[in-house]
Parts: sequence; C-alpha cells; structure tokens
Amino acid sequence: MRMNKHSVSPPAGAVPGPTGLPIAWFELAAGLGVLLVLLAGLVVGGRLPGASVVLALFVYAGIAALVTRHWPAPRRSLGPANRVTLGRSVLVATLAGALAGFPLVAQHAGLLAGLAFFALMLDGVDGWVARRWHCASDFGARFDMELDALLMLVLCGLLWLLDKAGLWVIAIGAMRYLFVLAMYVWPWLDAGLPDSRRRKGVCVWQVASLLLCLLPAVRGSLATALLVVALALLALSFAVDVRWLYRQRAVSSN
Repeated sequence: MRMNKHSVSPPAGAVPGPTGLPIAWFELAAGLGVLLVLLAGLVVGGRLPGASVVLALFVYAGIAALVTRHWPAPRRSLGPANRVTLGRSVLVATLAGALAGFPLVAQHAGLLAGLAFFALMLDGVDGWVARRWHCASDFGARFDMELDALLMLVLCGLLWLLDKAGLWVIAIGAMRYLFVLAMYVWPWLDAGLPDSRRRKGVCVWQVASLLLCLLPAVRGSLATALLVVALALLALSFAVDVRWLYRQRAVSSN
C-alpha cells in the first residue's frame, strides 16, 4: 500500500486523544481485536488453518503500520469514515490469510465470496459516511484506494489457487502495483489524474468479476471470459491514463 503524507487538517469530527497516547492506536487495536475474534471463529469452525491466521495478522500489521505512519493527525481519532475503511481492512486481511489455507479453504469458496461481498459493500459505506459527516480527507481517499488495490490482488490470488484461472489472473491485481513501481522510473506518471467515470466503471467491473468468479457455480469458460474481459478493460484504462499523463508531460516541458 502506498500513501502520501498530507499537511491537511484532521477531518471534521476527529476526537483528540489523551496526551502522549494517540487515540488512533486504540482504533487500530480495536480492529485487531475484531480480526482475532473473526479468525478464531473460522479456525474453530474448521474453515481456516493456523497458517492463515499468521498471514492475516501479518497483513493487518502492515496496514496498521502504514496507517500509523501516514495519518496526518497522530493524536486524533481516524474519524468515522476511516474507521469504516479500517473495518474493511479486517475483512481484506482475513481474505489474504486464506491464501495460506489451501487446500482446506477451497472447500469454503462460498464463505470467501461472502466476505469479499461484505468488503465490497463497506467500500460504498465509507464514502457515504465521509460525505454525511463531512470528514473526507486526502488520507481517507488514499487509504480507500490502496485497500481496494490490495483486495483485488488478494482475490486474484484466491482465484488462481481455486483453479478458476491460470497465473495470468494475477496481472489484474498486480497492474496497480506495477504502475506505482513505474513511477520511480518515469516520475511523470506520478502526476495527478482527473476524476474519470471510465476509471470508476472499470474498477467496479473488475471487483464484480472477481467476486462472481469466487462463487462455486462460476467456473470454466464463464469464469475465464469474465476475467479476460476484466483484464482487457483494465489494460485499456491504464493505457488511456498513461497516454494522458505523457501528453501532460509534453505540455509542461514546453
């Protein structure tokens, strides 16, 4: 996950924490508690092995470390919208943990699809909360976007392990990260992009396709067709954005 520091004021409604102890730490600890309860229930129910617990905790720890580092108001609450996104990160970490649970997890593909669907629903809730409580921030937008990217990468890994598609499906989830790496070679790629309905539509198609392909009933040629279209649309969308950024670079240099 890649986030930028921002010198913005904390979002409206953020609550100051006690002196010397950032309240955001308590929120991250609460998220960890929810994750532990969820993992414990899945392990006791025979749906996840111990290795999945370790990986899920490792992923959540990475998310928490990045949030702690980049949250611009360390002594204040994350705010209601970011708390929803943090709750979604618990589901994403659980799904990531499932990557280490095969072949046992393969018997519970429907459960994975349910968790992924819930994570997708929360993706719409945090934006609504940000607008409703006037707590939108650059940090919150980046947190949400990078968590989306991680979720898609995890879903691609699950589909590969479930034998719904070949290793090529990882390209759908990896494309965002390859784009970020390319920024270090060509810094002009790091310029801001305007809002785009096309980009949002492609993102929705991606997530919906990945989610549908997780369902046990969707496999074979249908799964392949959905994923091939998702990859093609994503590649085209990135190509359009790269072309626009390149043209902006040429205009700026003149």
